[in-house]
Amino acid sequence: MYPGTFATSTPDHPAVIMGASGEVVTYRQLDERSNRLAHYLRDAGLQPGDVVAVLMDNNARYHEVCWGIRRIGLYWTPINSHLTAEEVSYILKDCGAKVVVASTGISADLAAVDAPALERRLFVGGNPPEDWLAYDEVLADLPTTAVENELEGDMLQYSSGTTGVPKGIKRPQRLLPISLESDLTVPFIRSIAFPEDGSGVYLSPAPLYHTAPNMWSMAVHRLGGTAVVMEKFDPALALELIAKHSVTHSLFVPTMFVRMLKLPEDQRLSYDVSSLRQVIHAAAPCPVDIKRRMIEWWGPIVSEFYSSSEAAGATFISAPDWLEHPGSVGRPMLGTPFVLDELGNELPAGEIGQIWFESPIPLSYHNDPEKTAQAQDAQGRKTVGDIGYVDADGFMYLTDRKSFMIISGGVNIYPQEAENLLVEHPKVMDAAVFGIPNAEFGEEVKAVVQPLDWADAGPELEAELMTYLRAGLASYKCPRSISFEQELPRSDTGKLFKKPLQQKYSQAVG
Repeated sequence: MYPGTFATSTPDHPAVIMGASGEVVTYRQLDERSNRLAHYLRDAGLQPGDVVAVLMDNNARYHEVCWGIRRIGLYWTPINSHLTAEEVSYILKDCGAKVVVASTGISADLAAVDAPALERRLFVGGNPPEDWLAYDEVLADLPTTAVENELEGDMLQYSSGTTGVPKGIKRPQRLLPISLESDLTVPFIRSIAFPEDGSGVYLSPAPLYHTAPNMWSMAVHRLGGTAVVMEKFDPALALELIAKHSVTHSLFVPTMFVRMLKLPEDQRLSYDVSSLRQVIHAAAPCPVDIKRRMIEWWGPIVSEFYSSSEAAGATFISAPDWLEHPGSVGRPMLGTPFVLDELGNELPAGEIGQIWFESPIPLSYHNDPEKTAQAQDAQGRKTVGDIGYVDADGFMYLTDRKSFMIISGGVNIYPQEAENLLVEHPKVMDAAVFGIPNAEFGEEVKAVVQPLDWADAGPELEAELMTYLRAGLASYKCPRSISFEQELPRSDTGKLFKKPLQQKYSQAVG
């Protein structure tokens, strides 16, 4: 099952509805348009395993491009639409893309984008820049029927680069016929009971250049549902779209929960969200109080999964199970987890260590054998550097990432605890906690807060938050100072970029 199936059975059913503009793409349109691109790429000589990059904002053409690439056994590489030309060129060179498809609404100067392997540059919407081809013109006369010998493609995704340059994650080509069961995301969307009769309506609130929004919305098309795609996340608009389109399912990140919860209560509760059957969140840890408030608001329908772009392993937890195991990210649904100490010894239940998974999916960082080797041990277990533990009932808990750990006076401090507590404060929108140099202890704990109201920023709020933290945490885990920023550097999927903050505040004490 894929768009071609529903182009025959339900051709006029919406495959995509754009949130702000309301533009609709039917299954017939999605199938025909993606077929034209598949023919173009096949005629251009691309073979299974070749790479096509996608540099687009969230628009009504995004899915046709991805499906056109996917249905002929190619890799598609989504690129962040906010990157500069230099950053885009780095990814194009690293992944070896032969074709790139770009659109209006991106940040990069396309005239400055280049890579040696590029053979063709296609531009969607408006007048193409110099040396770029008009996408609609070059595809206009190509067949709308499927190419012969369709094969399942795969995403060659790039990490968000929180600790350095982005790294490509490339799974070996399986060269399978295109089918429902060959999609690795389908088990995830089935875990939240997304209907397979075409009645499901899925809200996609995040940028499609990120792995989960891209793969989940395409999995919706495997099952004949409708993906309501937000051009950009806005908390009030998300609630409005749920009510307007009777959304049944969605995938959020915790920062979206925070922004919805911190809308004025009369506004937040004015939207009818009763159509929701299940929502799921991922990508970053969710503070316990935030999730509990979401369950109180939406009911016991807020599930969670933990995974990574590398697909090293995955866990899942339903709302009822979470209420019995608050803070857990669930039990395994892909791979077997192991918690190991720094010497590689397995730790007993309840003890904190680095999380590794024994799973059947190969892990490989493109063009980086050293990083690939560091992410695997002699037994073939894989890790992405997360820290946590597994309780006696087999439920996993995350405490932080290894790279975020603060060592102060020889004591390991995981800043996620303080971050979660800060975000639960009614005057805080967002928070980051990290280590900065300290002459006596090596590092000290530093916090930077984005206030809900910038007018509150200052010594009085700092003192209030320090008192609040000390009431809930051991003193050594509490920051020694709190500074304020109008906005913290996060990706659109909620990943916090601590490095620029750490550099800024380390220099201040240097």
